[in-house]
Amino acid sequence: MNETILNIYLVINNGLVAEFRAMAYEMEGGDDRKIDFLKSKAREDFDKAYKFDAPTDKQGKFMSYNRFHKFEKRGMHFQLFEEIFSSFKVPEHPLVCVTPVVDGEIYSS
Repeated sequence: MNETILNIYLVINNGLVAEFRAMAYEMEGGDDRKIDFLKSKAREDFDKAYKFDAPTDKQGKFMSYNRFHKFEKRGMHFQLFEEIFSSFKVPEHPLVCVTPVVDGEIYSS
């Protein structure tokens, strides 16, 4: 059965989460195979990935990466990706690979 899987990019500039990007694929098979596939596409997908606004506070300032990391440690960072999930019409708990892009450098394994 095919599943929509996502490469999500966390664009960090000067310590601030400035943008999200995402690319979706339809794929079947095991989760390990899907994650390996997403990782293999991380570098080539970045430039053509769809852009999404990063969260801002009431003053319009971007979230620091440190604050994002606190969300991530509590498993709450997926709430920040809701716009991405709804744009690609993925079900609850989609399989994603999150790749940080820090000051222009893509950190993929």
